[in-house]
Amino acid sequence: MTYSKSFPRTIEGSNYPKWEEVFLSDDEEKQVEAKARSENLELMKQCIDDAKKVFSDKSLKDYQTDIINMAISLFEKRASHTVYHKETLAKEKFDESGE
Repeated sequence: MTYSKSFPRTIEGSNYPKWEEVFLSDDEEKQVEAKARSENLELMKQCIDDAKKVFSDKSLKDYQTDIINMAISLFEKRASHTVYHKETLAKEKFDESGE
């Protein structure tokens, strides 16, 4: 399923914008998904390291499930989602088409 996003384009002399739909090609979409996956894996590793540090700094018993649960919480706060990256790329394409 191809990703698409609509953006308003201001039309001179009109009070209403013209909505334009921007589509990502299959290759663009796959590239964005691969980049997001790679970034998310690295981010999860950092979150696990940060969770271990919190447990160590606070002299808490570091049970693996607790570390993983904290890492997941950190990840949910930090993670950039694939849809965000797709929207960003679609916005870039939209902006380029209007120049």
